[in-house]
Amino acid sequence: MPYRWTDDRPDMPAELRLWPHNSLPPAGFAAFILGTFGMATLPLYGLLGTKLLWGLLPFLLIALAGMYYALRRNESDRRILEVLTVSREAVELVRHDPRGQERRWSCNPYWTRVALHQKGGPVPNYVTLSGAGREVEIGAFLSEDERKALYGELSDRVAKLAQP
Repeated sequence: MPYRWTDDRPDMPAELRLWPHNSLPPAGFAAFILGTFGMATLPLYGLLGTKLLWGLLPFLLIALAGMYYALRRNESDRRILEVLTVSREAVELVRHDPRGQERRWSCNPYWTRVALHQKGGPVPNYVTLSGAGREVEIGAFLSEDERKALYGELSDRVAKLAQP
């Protein structure tokens, strides 16, 4: 799962780090671009030595550049990190966005509520934390099953910390 607790004991302060899936590692990216180039140039080998090759080659290179740009843009848009720190004194969520922005939310664990919105959110089984007059999302980029598991873990941990 693309999240990890730093401490697995529910009664102790802990940190939860969440990040989106990255299904295309750098080596896979290079192989995909090279393979796409090789497969796209295959029909052009019959046109070697003709003027038609030079008429079609720019369109192939434009399509390849578009694919390269789209994959790189997708990679940079997925540079999200959410860090949730849970202790007896406070529950704090820090979200690091792809463009370098940092957003913070904190609340007393006694007043913190973990909610699972099965419908009505941007994604099914949407997990939110509420308290201190605000409601914030957590793990919206996770899969539906991962959000359900996250909800269970979060509600158990926050409930145990809120007890006197």
